[in-house]
Amino acid sequence: MPQEFSVLDEVPEIVEPFEIEDFLAAEQQKDLLRFTTAGSVDDGKSTLIGRLLYDSRSVYEDQIKAVTRSHSGDASSIDFAQLTDGLRAEREQGITIDVAYRFFATAKRKFIIADTPGHEQYTRNMVTGASTAELAIVLVDARKGILTQSRRHAFIASLLGIRHVVAAINKMDLVDFSEEIFAQHQRDLHALAEKLEIPDLLCIPISALDGDNVVTSSDRTPWYDGPTLLEHLESVPVAEHLPHAPFRLPVQRVIRPHQHFRGFAGQIASGTIKPGDTIVALPSGQTSRIQSIHTFDGELKSAFAPQSITLTLEDEIDISRGDLISHQVNAPVSTADFEASLVWLHAEPFAASKTYLLKHASQTVKAQLSVTQRFEIETLEEQAAQSLALNEIGEARVKTSRPLIVDTYRDNRITGSFILVDSANNATVGAGMIRQPAVVEENHWSQTGAALLLLPGEVLVGVLEEKLIAAGREVVITRSRNHEVWRALLHAGLTVLVPSKSQAQPEIIRLSPDTNELKFQSVSPQSAIAAGFKAQAEDLLAELQKTGGQNGIEL
Repeated sequence: MPQEFSVLDEVPEIVEPFEIEDFLAAEQQKDLLRFTTAGSVDDGKSTLIGRLLYDSRSVYEDQIKAVTRSHSGDASSIDFAQLTDGLRAEREQGITIDVAYRFFATAKRKFIIADTPGHEQYTRNMVTGASTAELAIVLVDARKGILTQSRRHAFIASLLGIRHVVAAINKMDLVDFSEEIFAQHQRDLHALAEKLEIPDLLCIPISALDGDNVVTSSDRTPWYDGPTLLEHLESVPVAEHLPHAPFRLPVQRVIRPHQHFRGFAGQIASGTIKPGDTIVALPSGQTSRIQSIHTFDGELKSAFAPQSITLTLEDEIDISRGDLISHQVNAPVSTADFEASLVWLHAEPFAASKTYLLKHASQTVKAQLSVTQRFEIETLEEQAAQSLALNEIGEARVKTSRPLIVDTYRDNRITGSFILVDSANNATVGAGMIRQPAVVEENHWSQTGAALLLLPGEVLVGVLEEKLIAAGREVVITRSRNHEVWRALLHAGLTVLVPSKSQAQPEIIRLSPDTNELKFQSVSPQSAIAAGFKAQAEDLLAELQKTGGQNGIEL
């Protein structure tokens, strides 16, 4: 007779009590990796993510039942792609359209996956999904090799500064797990990575449908001795450059609950900060020292990217939303003229004559752009161009209505990136990566294009304001005669109009870039008083344009 046993025999005598606080604390200590999938149509991106979630036991039983094609319950009957393709149109067509975000965790790390579409018409969705990723998985069909869309996504990954790329050679089961075919694709991919300046590329032979080398090593690839996909995801460095990069804090809000507290809140874009550090507030250039660092959980002895914090300073200096707090050493540059890579995201082509809204960090300015080159994805060569259509990528010269505090995108993804918005319909039309300022002047926070006009009477102010706004300029009217107020407005790159009844003729006032002093210039409009205020306003606009105007943008 078989030996009888009880289920209780398998229960250990001493069971460690489960403490939810300890579990949550352990989860909190895990770092987070954001990664995205990319590749051509039908390369198996969604199937790979579904298999990864299934084999790592990160999906619920009811989710598995919903995507199981039969009642057998084994893995071969599961449609893994539908674990991430949630839209009805996606399931009907068998393709990915929108970006699908999924969270899962293992014993070593937490992950957020952005499953992006492979069709060319949805390239903008891939840009959205990859914009926050630290690693990209580019799938390549082992039967077809590198296709145009795979090349496009690899190029976008390099543009977006993704340092770690995994080339998953999928559907190896359809080529009998051939080592020669894998080696050929590996050589082609390393050549592409070298051309795109991708620093870290790893090729892994996989079968997403069968699970080979996804979570566990496959017996069908004895010639491959590298890590599985999940092993690599658990071990790749995460945000290793952020804490050691120069400190940047774009100010999102000034918190003043009472007269004894004034804090500057935002999310650290890069670097580390601690009380006692000397900082500079930009664009004003004023300096102070960190007094304390606050969070919801209390004060901190130090803080690092990407924590959200509130800083208090030892001195009362003027800082508002849109400003940036930095260490004095390795401070960013202030510029209203820079070169950028541009991905066009809208069906309406780029128009050089249009003024767009440019959102950078925590501020929004008006900008005019001129496209200089377009990338040919097949050859990755640059071609002369003046416009970009949907999903095209190029280089552009950008001029803004007031200076921005920027880094290059390679140095900082937050302060080196921007999006473009069409002010007519609020549609996001483009995404840009700053390559280099047109003129880099260290510790030069004033903007020579900004101007203050001291004008005789209210009527001329009104006429001039209307013409400046129609030209897309940032205009402020003030009656203050305080020179410190004037300096602050000019530092912000604005056109300031000051009405004065005692003023006999107009004056243009600018800020000296070297001494920070106000420079006064008397202007005698060529048009006579009898010609009317509109003619006088035209003369003043011409004088502004002749002597520096608005950052080189045509008035």
